[in-house]
This record gives sequence, structure tokens and C-alpha cells, in this order.
Amino acid sequence: MKHILAYAGLSLLLIVGLAWLLAQLWPDPMAQQAVWFSAGVALGIQILGFLFVRVIVPAHVIAGWGAGMLLRFLTLVLHALIGVRLMGFPPAPALLSLAAFFFVSTLIEPVFLKKP
Repeated sequence: MKHILAYAGLSLLLIVGLAWLLAQLWPDPMAQQAVWFSAGVALGIQILGFLFVRVIVPAHVIAGWGAGMLLRFLTLVLHALIGVRLMGFPPAPALLSLAAFFFVSTLIEPVFLKKP
């Protein structure tokens, strides 16, 4: 449980910090909303994916990690096809930020996937 909370906390810090930085790049209020919305989506999916790997398939970490990558990819596709249109967000800030959030939080996963 300690690894999950530590990963969630560090992911939150990384994603919020990157969201703030990306929101500065796009001065348009809709683009900034898209960035922050994508940050929320990314955080939820990252924690869900990490829980899946850590709790559900601890004996097959690589298979679970692959399933987590598939979950991230499907989320990005659904965000592009449905979420952006439904929310009326500009596609570039919404999708680029979501991909960036997934990237930075995926980089720290291996540290927390080590067995205690």
C-alpha cells in the first residue's frame, strides 16, 4: 500500500507541475481547461493502471505493465475521438498534454514496481 500511495503522490506532483507549465504555453482559456482536464484524466488512469499492475497481477509485472500501456493508449484514442469533441476542447493542447502526462508518470513506475 505504501508503494501505491507514494506513486500516486509523486504522480500528482509531476502532473500538476507539468500541467501548470503547459498551461503557460497556451494562453487561450479553453486550451488551459483542456490541459487541466487532461491532467485529471491522466492521473486517474495512471493510478488505475498502477493498481492493476501492483495489486491484480503482481506475479506478472511485465504483462500488467503492458496492459497498463494498452489502457493509456486506448485512453488517448478515446480522448481524441470522443472527449475532445464532447468537451469542445482544442485538440492539440488536450492530446499533447495527455500524452506528456502519461509519459512523465510512466517514467517513475519502475521505481515503485520493485518488490518490497
